[in-house]
Amino acid sequence: MSSHAAAGPIDHHHDATTSTGIPNKKLFMWAFLASDCMFFGALISTHLIYRLHPPAGNPNPKDVFSIELTSFSTFILLMSSLLMALAVNAIQKGNVQSTRRTILGTIFFGLIFLGCQVYEFEHFVRVYDVTLSNSIFGSTFYVLTGTHGCHVAIGVLWLVLMYIRTFKPVDADEGRPWLLKQAIHFVVFTVSIVATMYVLLAFIHAGEKDGFSLATIGASAGANFIWIAVAFVTFVLLRWFARPPARVDFGEKNAMDVEGMGLYWHFVDIVWIVIFTVVYLLEYL
Repeated sequence: MSSHAAAGPIDHHHDATTSTGIPNKKLFMWAFLASDCMFFGALISTHLIYRLHPPAGNPNPKDVFSIELTSFSTFILLMSSLLMALAVNAIQKGNVQSTRRTILGTIFFGLIFLGCQVYEFEHFVRVYDVTLSNSIFGSTFYVLTGTHGCHVAIGVLWLVLMYIRTFKPVDADEGRPWLLKQAIHFVVFTVSIVATMYVLLAFIHAGEKDGFSLATIGASAGANFIWIAVAFVTFVLLRWFARPPARVDFGEKNAMDVEGMGLYWHFVDIVWIVIFTVVYLLEYL
């Protein structure tokens, strides 16, 4: 579905109504990201200081890290940035359908990254007994990477809300019913995410314990039948919610909203590249 402004193309990078010439939403986002740079800079530098001068009793990071898993999650996050850029480009052209698809793709990749991080944290605690409080390495590592994971989770939440926003109808008389319907839409989306991630992590844990085979998958599926049923039902409901109305109040005029969301998502990805380099890769140099 496409919608184009009748008055001609919109300049998404310049706003003559502001004293700076920069749209207020974009200026606010840049200010927020600048403050976040200082926040992450403090966390990263703290981790590096203790890495260079590790106290006694710290675990050897090379014995704990799985560089293959972290490289995979890094690749996934970089690909999500590509999809986010495509979403911004699509909405600037008024292509709402393409914007929805690329936002969903970004959500999907963001959830894969979060799933990898949850698995990594759980593995560190269960197998290597690295916790938040039993070593300086654990304290700085979990605070730094956990804070970044919270940023990714907030970004995924923002993407979900933006995706739901694309279905708002033009007809003002449908306002209240639309709000109720999309509140239910959001709840279904959230339940679907939780159920799917729970089932995938259950399959992975079962495979680690008994080996990856059809028998293991079948046994795990039987043990988690309720969660699988919940995931399936929510997928069907999401498909029903995705039926767009005839005309939606979302298009090229909302490009700045999507662009602001894109700035946040790209910043989170750039921060992860720095974390991946100084926390993981430096251990192998």
